[in-house]
Amino acid sequence: MNVLGIESSCDETAAAVVADGRRILASVVASQVTLHRPYGGVVPELASRSHIEAVAPVVDQALAEAGLALADIHGVSVTQGPGLVGCLLVGFCFAKALAFARGLPWVGVDHLSAHLYSAQMTAAPPGFPLVALLASGGHTAIYFLTSPEHQELLGQTRDDAAGEAYDKVAKMLGLGYPGGAAIERLAAQGDAQRIVFTRPYLDKDSLDFSFSGLKTAVYRYIQTHPHAVEKSAADIAAGFQAAVAEVLIHKLLRAAEVKACPQVALVGGVAANGGLRRGLNQAAEAKGLRVFIPPLTLCGDNAAMVAAFGYHALEAGRVSPMDADVYSRHRG
Repeated sequence: MNVLGIESSCDETAAAVVADGRRILASVVASQVTLHRPYGGVVPELASRSHIEAVAPVVDQALAEAGLALADIHGVSVTQGPGLVGCLLVGFCFAKALAFARGLPWVGVDHLSAHLYSAQMTAAPPGFPLVALLASGGHTAIYFLTSPEHQELLGQTRDDAAGEAYDKVAKMLGLGYPGGAAIERLAAQGDAQRIVFTRPYLDKDSLDFSFSGLKTAVYRYIQTHPHAVEKSAADIAAGFQAAVAEVLIHKLLRAAEVKACPQVALVGGVAANGGLRRGLNQAAEAKGLRVFIPPLTLCGDNAAMVAAFGYHALEAGRVSPMDADVYSRHRG
């Protein structure tokens, strides 16, 4: 079954064609980074307008790269939520209209569930059960997965998501938007031991997260140390990054211990961070755990994971009704 996936939950317009839930025939992502960079973050109105302009060309490009026509597509999968409502509506309405016009089955899928499924799209997929950490700009949570669609929430952030904290600290350091890659590049030039920030564990046995205090600690350090940004920006970035990674890794491995699960996964945009990937692999190896992390192309928002996850619903005959609507918050 060839499934066309469409994603427009935030600031990427994406389309992909995936065969049988595993084989990516094409994956196209149109980024809006340059559009939003002058504002230091995503402007919802500008994002939704950009999706309107990009969605049809991106779908056409995905079909062309796959070497397929619409007649070769057997179903459509599209992000239904969570996300920015105006952005979601663009991809969702496009997918709904396309499916109706072509007489194709279609399904709206949860964006976070698609991210969690991306761990299954590695060369040697882990299967189930699996403990997975989803860390992105808008979400940080740990799940216990027993199938593609059965997820138990074990812990989540009480305030800022990890990726959100990266963006805010990057802004403090004058690094611009988006902050994740900029912090990582700068941190590579610094020493994480020179400026050590308290690790925001909350409770080492708790599987919840809180990054607002760490963000505030960075702000206070900059305020109380004249010329800190000019003289110590790399060390600040390295210290901040080390604190985030240590907490994320500790809680993911703690969750695996609680569930007696021998395999863990790291997914979402923050999973692209090289230091976090290396740290998790080392810590998990010491505990005899197997680690699964999607390739970089599947860490950020993309439509391949949407198509792959939606395949399972379509294959089982589960489709969305024409009066289905988008949602802004995760339905759990």
